[in-house]
Amino acid sequence: MLAPVARSYLFVPGNRPERFAKACAAGAHAVILDLEDAVPPAQKPAARAAVAGWLTAQQSVYLRINSADTEWFAGDLALCALPGVAGIVLPKAERVEDIARVAEAGAQAVLPLIESARGLWNVHAIACAPKVQRLLFGTIDFSFDMGMEEGPTQLLPYRSQLVLVSRVAGIGAPVDGVTTAIDDAGIIGDDTRRARGLGFGGKLCIHPKQVAHVNRGFAPGAEALAWAMRVCDAAAAADGAAVAVDGKMVDRPVLLIARQMLEEARRGDATPG
Repeated sequence: MLAPVARSYLFVPGNRPERFAKACAAGAHAVILDLEDAVPPAQKPAARAAVAGWLTAQQSVYLRINSADTEWFAGDLALCALPGVAGIVLPKAERVEDIARVAEAGAQAVLPLIESARGLWNVHAIACAPKVQRLLFGTIDFSFDMGMEEGPTQLLPYRSQLVLVSRVAGIGAPVDGVTTAIDDAGIIGDDTRRARGLGFGGKLCIHPKQVAHVNRGFAPGAEALAWAMRVCDAAAAADGAAVAVDGKMVDRPVLLIARQMLEEARRGDATPG
């Protein structure tokens, strides 16, 4: 059985330790304790200390550390190997050398955040770097760096490039950027469906209210689950022999996809239709 794939990543400010447990209980597949954008410069050391003091092997979270070109990067690296740190989100990822420094600091996984033209230019090398689990798309900062207005069509070629590169590099499907609307379920749902349609495998969330919409939007629907059940049943009945479902041969990758869908359904992520 494949490991569950995170569809929703919920940010929580690193200087608000009273919110950490609440974020972990909000239903997101992954929680990111944020030491970068959410924390004012004067509070960076205190936030780092608060995160280090809260971390525990009993609760797995990701950390967004400060970018490699900041004065806080070296200090943040000390957190990479602490118990409970499932991986490091590296903002403004542009150089393989910076990812290597995070990996060498003991990070279990690295999730580079592509937020600039230079980052996208180097994205294939970044995606192939050791410990890289999947790419995240920082749509707001990327749009600013490119001098573009963010929108569903303006960023289409760049989103597609991240999906293609991830596939070629053999890493997980990329994670789309945040939706700034917190209370508008329609906008959040539309953004999630658009991202899934392009081949993204998850989405960043900035508020717990967004999590359920993102989980539903990326979960397999009823038709897909019915197909997955047929595939698994046919494979079990064949007992290792070649088998076809709906007129198509079922090989190991297809069977793994089907099992993944059923596992997500058991986790409560499946959509009603």
